[in-house]
Amino acid sequence: MAGSLLLVEDDSAIATVITAALEDEGFEITRCATIKERDALLALHGFDVMLTDVKLEDGDGLESLADVREAAPDMPVIVLSAQNTLDTAVRASDSDAFEYFPKPFDLDELVRAVCQAAGERADISDTPAQGAGDGMPLVGRSPAMQGVYRMITRVLRNDLTVLVTGESGTGKELVAEAIHQLGSRRTGPFVAVNTAAIPHDLIESELFGHEKGAFTGAVAQAIGKFEQANGGTLFLDEIGDMPAEAQTRLLRALQSGRIRRVGGRQEISVDVRIIAATNRDLAPMIEAGKFREDLFYRLNVVPIELPPLRERREDIDVLSQHFLAQAAEDGLPRRQLTPDAIASLEGRNWRGNVRELRNVMYRLALMSREDMIDATTLTEILGKEKPLALDPDGDGDDGIAKALEVWLVREEPPSGTVYASALAAFEKPLIEHALGRTGGNQLRAAKLLGINRNTLRKRIGELAIEPDRFARPV
Repeated sequence: MAGSLLLVEDDSAIATVITAALEDEGFEITRCATIKERDALLALHGFDVMLTDVKLEDGDGLESLADVREAAPDMPVIVLSAQNTLDTAVRASDSDAFEYFPKPFDLDELVRAVCQAAGERADISDTPAQGAGDGMPLVGRSPAMQGVYRMITRVLRNDLTVLVTGESGTGKELVAEAIHQLGSRRTGPFVAVNTAAIPHDLIESELFGHEKGAFTGAVAQAIGKFEQANGGTLFLDEIGDMPAEAQTRLLRALQSGRIRRVGGRQEISVDVRIIAATNRDLAPMIEAGKFREDLFYRLNVVPIELPPLRERREDIDVLSQHFLAQAAEDGLPRRQLTPDAIASLEGRNWRGNVRELRNVMYRLALMSREDMIDATTLTEILGKEKPLALDPDGDGDDGIAKALEVWLVREEPPSGTVYASALAAFEKPLIEHALGRTGGNQLRAAKLLGINRNTLRKRIGELAIEPDRFARPV
């Protein structure tokens, strides 16, 4: 089923590509480049779908969507934008856009969305649009971050449970805060708890509260995090570190919407949205019986995976400028980076991810003698980065653990085996080390690394590793 489409795009090259792709699907395309032309066409014709850019010659295509709704209240609108920020994605969602695509976009995905929109009528929400403002906690315009933004916008108007995964320092709590601040529960409390930082014998009391006399030291009744978050959002960080008994109670609370304080008899109803996060791979923990599979599925309703900074290096420039501006607001001298300094930052490994980059920007703002920081000044303050290397003939597992302690910038000990925890940062030398330890046996090496055998084979090919050279003579 095709139909008629109004394309509002002032970039003729992009308009030509989109037109050709959609005409191949049978759509009748009407093109214009300005808001004035758009409004005139809508006054004369009805369209099945509208596809619009945000920044147009005579205004903002998103800000003027109210006029579009007045002229064509049931017409689905798909938004394109080169202003690839979370603010833009949320504005598109709040404007009831059918879909939002950052530029550059996947043409096949765009065509599929247009075809889907042509067969439906967008539901118009009775909730007034809420501006997201410019102070969004998440920063980045890379394709990887665009995927994160789009996932966030899809959960703002519902209470589905979200599981945020990613390495330490990637900003998992910022995702949770964004969902809360921009969603329907923004007027309620946002309560965050790091389950890894709570002693195992106290975690149930921390989450569910306790009655006076429930255990030694319980001299008064205490309200737990679930009750504190009632009507709002409860963020459970490092959920993979939760002990088994607490996992069982958490599952029961998620299923029933009711909790019971430690030492209490009365069940208490709570209205809480759960957002959980972990830097661990929960799949092997489930197989090892360390994490409940049914709890995982209950938490993993909407998965959001945050990319490490090394997979979004194009964001380092905008992130660095953002953190330098924050440092100035916090009273440090206002600094700027030269292009060669930015290039130097983009070449670093950032094993501590965005958290490490933020700390580095504050250090540069404090210690630089000049307002303009170049690559030489950057190296003087930060030093040269140590190379990533492992000695396969060194101290075995102990040597790798020491290397991790020195090189891997984290706030908590590595999870799982040392190999699995360090795989992302030390991938090629670790794979070669594992092959050396197992005489080139890929099945045993995969088990040692804590990964799937097929995954290991794929990475061996991609990293140009020659496994035959590790085979032991018969």
